[in-house]
Amino acid sequence: MKRLMFSFAVFVALASWAPVKNGYEVGDTAADFKLKNVDGKMVSLSDWKDAKGFIVIFDCNTCPYSKAYNERIIALNSKYASNGFPVVAINSNDASASSGDSFEKMIDYAKKKGYTFPYLVDESQSVARAFGATNTPHVFVLNRVGAELKVAYIGTIDDSPRDASGVSKRYVEEAVDALLAGKPVAQTKTKAIGCGIKWKNS
Repeated sequence: MKRLMFSFAVFVALASWAPVKNGYEVGDTAADFKLKNVDGKMVSLSDWKDAKGFIVIFDCNTCPYSKAYNERIIALNSKYASNGFPVVAINSNDASASSGDSFEKMIDYAKKKGYTFPYLVDESQSVARAFGATNTPHVFVLNRVGAELKVAYIGTIDDSPRDASGVSKRYVEEAVDALLAGKPVAQTKTKAIGCGIKWKNS
């Protein structure tokens, strides 16, 4: 009996050290969500009935990296939305920690930049946590497989965060191009470079 109790205690101890999964990995099925867009309407991925997938980008108004990538994000939507992979941008920053990321400032920013894609506020930060987003920008390319959206790529947009003229590897474009061609994504994960998401204290 003592040996049995000892074995159980060891099992519990080892289980407590098991890593806790934090967000999606490549190949996981992404759950749908419903968030408020800058136009005041609620948006879900299921709203796009004919989408082949999505370029989900956790972004914000204030991060220098987000600002440097802004035109490239607009270009991604211009290039791929008509091919079935629209951009969906999400701001998960806590506005009390970053006043420049308030919903009102998001509205102004989207209007100033002429966004033609949704810019959603993740006020509870639940979507960022579900995805495992850590930075702005942080990209998750989702591919529709049957009725499910599978994570096909996670990471940065390209290899030149600060300077668009220095890009030599366009990770997101290469991933989406491969999916559109029915081919596997060659590089499925890179490190997201940018400012950390401003999390709520509680």
